[in-house]
Amino acid sequence: MGKITGFMEFERLEEGYEPAASRVKNYKEFVIGLTPEQAKVQSARCMDCGTPFCNSGCPVNNIIPDFNDLVFNDDWANASAVLHSTNNFPEFTGRICPAPCEAACTLNVNDGAVGIKSIEHAIIDRAWAEGWVKPTLAKVKTGKTVAVVGSGPAGMAAAQQLARVGHSVTLFEKNDRIGGLLRYGIPDFKMEKSHIDRRVEQMQAEGVVFRTGVLVGSLPAGSKVTNWAKESISAEQLQEQFDAVLLTGGSEASRDLPVPGRELAGVHFAMEFLPQQNKVNAGDKLKGQIRADGKHVIVIGGGDTGSDCVGTSNRHGATSVTQFEVMAQPPEVEDRPLTWPYWPIKLRTSSSHEEGCEREFAVSTKEFLGEKGKLTGVKTVRVEWQGGKMVEVAGSEQILKADLVFLAMGFVAPVADVLDAFGIIKDARGNARATTEFIGGYQTNVAKVFAAGDMRRGQSLVVWAIREGRQAARSVDEFLMGTSDLPR
Repeated sequence: MGKITGFMEFERLEEGYEPAASRVKNYKEFVIGLTPEQAKVQSARCMDCGTPFCNSGCPVNNIIPDFNDLVFNDDWANASAVLHSTNNFPEFTGRICPAPCEAACTLNVNDGAVGIKSIEHAIIDRAWAEGWVKPTLAKVKTGKTVAVVGSGPAGMAAAQQLARVGHSVTLFEKNDRIGGLLRYGIPDFKMEKSHIDRRVEQMQAEGVVFRTGVLVGSLPAGSKVTNWAKESISAEQLQEQFDAVLLTGGSEASRDLPVPGRELAGVHFAMEFLPQQNKVNAGDKLKGQIRADGKHVIVIGGGDTGSDCVGTSNRHGATSVTQFEVMAQPPEVEDRPLTWPYWPIKLRTSSSHEEGCEREFAVSTKEFLGEKGKLTGVKTVRVEWQGGKMVEVAGSEQILKADLVFLAMGFVAPVADVLDAFGIIKDARGNARATTEFIGGYQTNVAKVFAAGDMRRGQSLVVWAIREGRQAARSVDEFLMGTSDLPR
């Protein structure tokens, strides 16, 4: 490594944030990245450990010690090349990945982990600023055609990989802009959409054709899934027109909370709320946008989607924001000798929480209360977990005022109608059944139809979607050509 004793000399340095009072006034990114010198010092902390667990902790297997060493030696261009060798979109993961690589860092056993995510962020931002990110054109065209359905990170990664080996790739998206849940699920203050737009430009130069506003198959009447399609195409048409089809749609079926009062006006899925604001941020005008201005907001669900609802509600100017989590409050500090190198369960406070939010743990919602069809409150009860079962605490019921409730309890499956349109066999969780084996991986039971990302594995991280998109691209290439030079 560049500095063998760096981990003993330098402390972990976190990226900074703009003050909460100013950042809640807009929807722009507010993270203050490391300077080149700070990134160099942070990369010096990377240890010369015999087994770099960070590599396996990262779902795309980023070659982390190598790009750390290159940053330390001021070879930023090659650091960018190493980073891109495993990850098509480091600007996405460098902003919104929870960094399981850092949990697996050897230094994290008894010290602060190397700031891997902040270094990745610094590398890719400099790469764009210096003009090192360029289209990679295929040397030879194969004459083979591939349809990729779903333009989130899995679909984008797969489409880019397939185009680079010479296939003619068309990427279908039911909404009006490319990006899937990156575009209409992740708030702009976490990742501005210009990062997607410039990747789209790069991919267009590489030969990818984008078709937005096209729904493949159909959606059931009354579906709450975001859908701004203006036309549709059948599964049969895709199978007839393309040599291979890869399904990479998101896990968009939200988990519901069927308690009394669920039908009241003011109770919404998180994914009814978040896409609307992103669309408005893009300059579109919406009638009947769900707004939290001056309202008492309750968010049910303690994960990232719930946190995104908190941050967006604060930017609307909510009077109060409260977030419920049915599980007990986790410890503030994990037992590292017990959990390392795996992802630990611990209390995680996001930037949105810091902007203003009351957090309630071990709380279950019993009923939504209302008057004249409109939400006015939520009845809750405290719970305890005994033998793996949830037990209500006697006498702990309470009623909280609420004008808006957002259900952010995760997603149960991809849209079943899309899979059913192709006749794909689903697993017990409603995902497309396909393996990740080296030979024949990502193939469904339907000839020449593949599935990857959330469509195959269920709700997961952006970095997992990129990994599956890349691996599925190799499988599709092997299917079409008999062999593949694409990395796995």
